[in-house]
Amino acid sequence: MTSAGILLFRHAGGVVEVLLAHPGGPFWAKKDLGAWTIPKGEVDEGEELRDCALRELEEELGARFSFAPDDLIELDSIRQKGGKVVHCWAAEADFDPSALDSNTFTMEWPPRSGGQREFPEVDRAEWFGIEAAREKMIPAQVEFLDRLLER
Repeated sequence: MTSAGILLFRHAGGVVEVLLAHPGGPFWAKKDLGAWTIPKGEVDEGEELRDCALRELEEELGARFSFAPDDLIELDSIRQKGGKVVHCWAAEADFDPSALDSNTFTMEWPPRSGGQREFPEVDRAEWFGIEAAREKMIPAQVEFLDRLLER
């Protein structure tokens, strides 16, 4: 499986902060450390990676962003523990986490109940300093922080 996403960053009081998303749904509800992610999603067949990253950013945060081609910093890709390859770009922008309006997904819940429930793909977003982000992020994605700081 291949995903693409955008790591938003900003400078706040002389410190670099990154915006991370917490996955929605019952599996992630009580998970915190090692659970947060860049806003990302699965690449559709025939879709350009960068186009997917921009689409997913808007779908998961519920906000429109306008980036010039030179505004996006390519951070290459990583492979997560389960085998998913994630391609990432970084972009400097601001976003108010209280404005989060994520798209949703439907799944059977509770399991084997036959009932369907709708959940947000992202249940919250938050700005973190780099060191806090290292603790919150899915471990394989921490590499994106190092790549951002190098650039």
